[in-house]
Amino acid sequence: MADIRSYMKEKEKRQKREKRQIDYKEKIARHKTASVYRILLVLLLAAVFIIFVVIRYKRHTYTDYDIVGTSPRESISGTTDVKLGSSILTYSKDGAHCTDSRGNVTWNQTFEIQDVILARNGETVAIGEYNGRSIYIANAEKLLGEISTTMPIRQLAVSETGNVTAVLADTDLTWINTYDSSGEMTREGRTHMDDSGYPMSISVSPSGELLLVAYVYVDAGVLRTKIGFYNFGLVGSNYSDGLVSTYSYTDMVIPCVGFLNNDTAFAVGDNRLTIYSGAHVPEEAAGHLYDREIRSVFYGGKYIGLVFLSDNNENRYQLEVYDTETGKVNDFYFDLEYTDIFFGKDNFVIYNETECQIMTMDGTEKFHGTFSKAVRLMAPVGNAYKYLLMTDDSIDTIQLK
Repeated sequence: MADIRSYMKEKEKRQKREKRQIDYKEKIARHKTASVYRILLVLLLAAVFIIFVVIRYKRHTYTDYDIVGTSPRESISGTTDVKLGSSILTYSKDGAHCTDSRGNVTWNQTFEIQDVILARNGETVAIGEYNGRSIYIANAEKLLGEISTTMPIRQLAVSETGNVTAVLADTDLTWINTYDSSGEMTREGRTHMDDSGYPMSISVSPSGELLLVAYVYVDAGVLRTKIGFYNFGLVGSNYSDGLVSTYSYTDMVIPCVGFLNNDTAFAVGDNRLTIYSGAHVPEEAAGHLYDREIRSVFYGGKYIGLVFLSDNNENRYQLEVYDTETGKVNDFYFDLEYTDIFFGKDNFVIYNETECQIMTMDGTEKFHGTFSKAVRLMAPVGNAYKYLLMTDDSIDTIQLK
């Protein structure tokens, strides 16, 4: 009997130990489950907070601005300011100079030019004279070189690397020659109206590998435009004259072509916007038709904007914005007499000397106000609604509020 009682006691003790172990495991499991739920709750609250902040940021509008930095400058009558990367190029018929955002002059070049032709690509610029024979190349930091041509200059295009392509006028021919920044001619090409046509517009990719030319010509009494892409790299060496792709359009003149980056180009005709894709052999990627006269073309980042007179009586202008990835973004109506329009990551800015309007791509007006003094140039500084304003006597950095 004693053995039975001892056995039963041991069994009872063992069962209690097992029960305590099971209870302990259950507590651990419950604790782990509670911890997971707490973590998920914290993540959910954080996500809700982030969404709230983003929505609030997107819907937030600005009514004024603070000047958060300023530097003095002296302007000369008859000069023009343009953005050159994060610096400012100021030029006139007597010369050009470049200043940084603090007003420090990084380079200066004097010349005598009656009719200035200017081409920009990123931080690089080429300055020449219509019907002249000299071209000056520079970037935001320094002068890169000077080119002398043997024939009158009609058009210019420049790459970020400093290569310049010039359309030159001859007696019966038109030449399209390319030079490096030292002035050496690296490619020579000629066109004739009866053969290739006349080059209406040209552009060079940032890397300098691709040249885009829009030729206008008459075929059997019909006006046509031919788009030609020339590749100056290894791929182009496998093609005659480096001409890697061509496209022809009937009853259309194309006065504006350009590159958004090394992979994407565009052509704006009098009734069609065409987008091309490809870093080596560009192909037609999209086309967008319209039936009104374009007043202005603006582009930057992945956006192209076409300004028309408004199709309603409530606004003066209509801006059609196209995204090179998704097509048409939206139509925007405005009344501001604009000096310039430029694009940000998800917005655009319209401004003149006295007034500015900022819109997001979904149609939200973020800011519409006046400047405290006349503005010659406005440019973005980062993406947080901070901008640089060039005036006659200062370079101001403003933050919207």
